[in-house]
Amino acid sequence: MTNLANYIVPIFVLGIILYAFHKKVNIYESFLIGAKEGLVTTFKIAPAVIAMVFATNLFLNSHFLEFLFSYFNPFLTHFGIPISVLPMALVRPISGTASLAIMTNIFADYGPDSFVGRLASNLQGCTDTTIYVLALYFGSIKVTKTKHALQAGLFADFVGILAAFLITFLFFG
Repeated sequence: MTNLANYIVPIFVLGIILYAFHKKVNIYESFLIGAKEGLVTTFKIAPAVIAMVFATNLFLNSHFLEFLFSYFNPFLTHFGIPISVLPMALVRPISGTASLAIMTNIFADYGPDSFVGRLASNLQGCTDTTIYVLALYFGSIKVTKTKHALQAGLFADFVGILAAFLITFLFFG
């Protein structure tokens, strides 16, 4: 089976080339057109990506989350909610990479099979990077009125966070 996996992509590319020959398509010219469109798209989304990365780093390096959670620690521990996973829940809608870094730290501290590790995994799967997606995709096509999309996306993230906690507590708590 592992040998087959090594050949899937080359077989797929060969299939595309054979199909293009059958349809009498100039493969090289089509490839260049696609590469040019890809570069144009990259330059369109670059400012949105750079701004989002800068804002995320600024937010995470301010240590505001640690300050905020220090006040909620007694309340959260009373209900059995591990405080170490909450930064991930708040950062996940903003940055997938930052939430993965937090999840990696949770795995290193508690282990992936611990309750906190499973909760972090469920959070990663039940939520999306809503603000990043809105900034990237809407920014690339110059959409400025994102109010309803942002509200719907953040509500979906909130429901995903609740679902992650509920699923983890039901199955592993």
